Amino acid sequence: MIVIKLGGSLLQSGLFQQCLDQIESCYQGRTVVIVPGGGVFADQVRSVQQHWQFDDRTAHLMAILAMQQMALLIKGLKPGFKIAASISEINKQSNQHNAVIWSPDVVELDSAGIPSSWDITSDSLAAWLAKTLGADELILVKSVNIDIDFDVLKLVQQQIVDVAFHKFIQHTSFTINIIHAENFLS
Repeated sequence: MIVIKLGGSLLQSGLFQQCLDQIESCYQGRTVVIVPGGGVFADQVRSVQQHWQFDDRTAHLMAILAMQQMALLIKGLKPGFKIAASISEINKQSNQHNAVIWSPDVVELDSAGIPSSWDITSDSLAAWLAKTLGADELILVKSVNIDIDFDVLKLVQQQIVDVAFHKFIQHTSFTINIIHAENFLS
């Protein structure tokens, strides 16, 4: 199983559709779970929270909704892909060898003890999902250039991955690839 997180910023880069096409054509017959970033929807949450100064729990819930909106967008662009909210739904859908789009369930995340914080974004959630599913590989597709010999802590400092990402990938057995969308497409 491969978990592929598509950064929300890919919408602005013009590469979002191409990444979805790549998943559809190159990963057929393999179990793929797509984790959508929050994109413009999450950016709005950040902006509104900054203006209105509401708590991180509310912002977290809104950011999960942003990921769910992106999941719906992906489904609208790729009707053959399936949406699943929970681990059990993903496991059921993955047996059909279709691409599955994760639309995260807040109750499941709360039960797993995922904190409500901007330190945890869809990057860390993708790592948590990959670990929980026992994935073989986690691919984070970004709209920024990534050094081939990347260091996760350096990527945290550069704000390419979230602050908690390095904690979520500790003690995992899956391969991690963090790549620019253009490299994903080649």
